[in-house]
Amino acid sequence: MSIKDLFQKKRKYATVPTERLAERDAENADERPRRPEVPEGLMNKCPRCGTILYSKELEKNLKVCSSCSHHFKLGAWERVEMLMDEGRLFEFDEHLEPVNPLNFPGYDEKLAKAQAKTGLKEGVVTGEGTICGQPVVLAVMSFEFFAGSMGSVVGEKVTRAAERALEKKVPLIIFSTSGGARMQESIFSLMQMAKTSAAIARFQEAGGLYISVITDPTYGGVSASFSMLGDYIFAEPGAAFGFAGPVVIEQTIRQKLPDKFQTAEFNLQHGQLDRVVHRKELRTILGKILEMHAPVAEGGVAHGG
Repeated sequence: MSIKDLFQKKRKYATVPTERLAERDAENADERPRRPEVPEGLMNKCPRCGTILYSKELEKNLKVCSSCSHHFKLGAWERVEMLMDEGRLFEFDEHLEPVNPLNFPGYDEKLAKAQAKTGLKEGVVTGEGTICGQPVVLAVMSFEFFAGSMGSVVGEKVTRAAERALEKKVPLIIFSTSGGARMQESIFSLMQMAKTSAAIARFQEAGGLYISVITDPTYGGVSASFSMLGDYIFAEPGAAFGFAGPVVIEQTIRQKLPDKFQTAEFNLQHGQLDRVVHRKELRTILGKILEMHAPVAEGGVAHGG
């Protein structure tokens, strides 16, 4: 025996082949106490303050964080149920859906995926109903569908909503949320800015009342067209909106932007909004405005401006 062998540390444990360990774990799996699993969708984490919120309580609170009042994004039909009398909207133009006019690679597959995920055919729902007993035509965009980007069908449905409001002689309300123009449709998408703006202009020239409600986020072609043309322009707390995003602006001008730049509160201070309205107050405020502008006599027009 060498000196090296004399002082070498002896192993005080036995090794077990990995296969044996796997077999033992499988045999004892039923005997070990299992950690209870949390059902999916039971809780939500507030992206602003980090508070863990029970989903049912969050829904009761209109998807507003009870700790910091952060307004979670809403789907189009969630907002309809929250806003309209009895949660009902008589939808029109629901058959319209986008195509691939430029044969953009992969666009058809992405459209199919977005439709399957959201249950919507496009990123905006339009229809008519009543709010606090007052008739309206409503258009609600959904950020879940292609980030609320404005393609040909979104522009067409918004235009038809304005035309329907003009025909019915009732107010028009549009809830905006968008990442901008839909690049897969290129110039066809950009054309919708002029098209929707012209339809809103015709409606307002005829004395129609248009209320625009901006939600988080609203950028690009939507913010540069119909979302900023309202007789009343409201926004939910914390909603970010502008044309280009803050990162792009900072990289372009090579300057640090102010705190809370492009938030609803910042834009209100700089004259871009009439009011920042908490989600819990929105239906009541819209009802009061609609009542104030209601036609005095039958057959009259709900006037804006």
